[in-house]
Amino acid sequence: MAGLKLWNWQKDDWPDFRFDSGKLAALEERFLQESGVYSGSVKHLENDGKDLLIVELMSEEALKTSEIEGEILNRESVQSSIRRQFGFPTDHRRVPPAEQGISELMVELYRDFQMPLDETRLLHWHALLMNGRRDLVGGAYRSGSDPMQVVSGPLDSPKVHFEAPPSSSLPDEMHRFFEWYRGTGPEGAERLPMLTRAGICHLYFVSIHPFEDGNGRIARALSEKSLAEGLGKPALIALSAAIHRNRKTYYEMLERSNKRNEITEWLVYFAETVLGAQAESQRWVDFLIEKTRLIDRLRGKWNERQEKVILRMAREGPSGFKGGLSAENYLAITGTSRATATRDLQDLVEMGALVRTGRLKGTRYRLAIHRG
Repeated sequence: MAGLKLWNWQKDDWPDFRFDSGKLAALEERFLQESGVYSGSVKHLENDGKDLLIVELMSEEALKTSEIEGEILNRESVQSSIRRQFGFPTDHRRVPPAEQGISELMVELYRDFQMPLDETRLLHWHALLMNGRRDLVGGAYRSGSDPMQVVSGPLDSPKVHFEAPPSSSLPDEMHRFFEWYRGTGPEGAERLPMLTRAGICHLYFVSIHPFEDGNGRIARALSEKSLAEGLGKPALIALSAAIHRNRKTYYEMLERSNKRNEITEWLVYFAETVLGAQAESQRWVDFLIEKTRLIDRLRGKWNERQEKVILRMAREGPSGFKGGLSAENYLAITGTSRATATRDLQDLVEMGALVRTGRLKGTRYRLAIHRG
């Protein structure tokens, strides 16, 4: 590889990213418009609904940003940790280190989005992400002389997808990154539109790849911080969930964008992904509003078993139970008899609380809520 300039950071124009702002203008405008709609919708939520929205979107982001990197976390533990940090009612379960670390990072992103980004904060984030890890040091840049490569394939003939700058250059690279971040923010001399800045921030950071592990998760956190700074409030969008749904495309786009510094294609992809995430968050708000209306309509009409099941279904969010609620699910949640479960479910259908599909053993039930 000596003498070859394969990667973006080896090019003479690094890190002077170039892009066609005209291809991003409509996406930027749409993001602003949808942000206004989203904020207006959130105002219609009652306090309990707002608390649930925060917990659900933050926990989903924590779970999906970890799952993108192949780490599967426990949802209940993540939610318990987030609820505890906000002072919401919760259980007193013991939360494992990994779930505790990512939860603390999500809460910091929400509460402290306006705090300046510097090396101390970034290393703190990394220490949170590596909480409980014994195979590497959290809160420290990578070191050593071996190349940091992203590879796949067999050990004897791996495919190199990317090679990061040598560790010896990290102090200069990160200093320049922090300067860029400050200069392009809402108060910066070189202010950039929101989606553009968040997209560059992500690509710029993962191209430097300053840590042994956790670079992707921190890059996504930085993008969310960047968006929140632009909006002047926590973004609360399901960015990692949107990326996770098309994880293969995400990695393909990163690989296509790490060999040059003309990045229009990457920025269009990233902007469209953010808009998809924004739509998912709006779906959650719409669901919570409709859920509140449904529950208000059912008060005084349902029995304790039916209430328990409806509230349990509502916790599953807009997508509901995977495959829909079955009679067996109802039995497991309530512990009642099969005959009683059959009557309860039929009553809920007649009350307009549930919609029934299928027949016999294939019968399934879903909340009678419009899902957008």
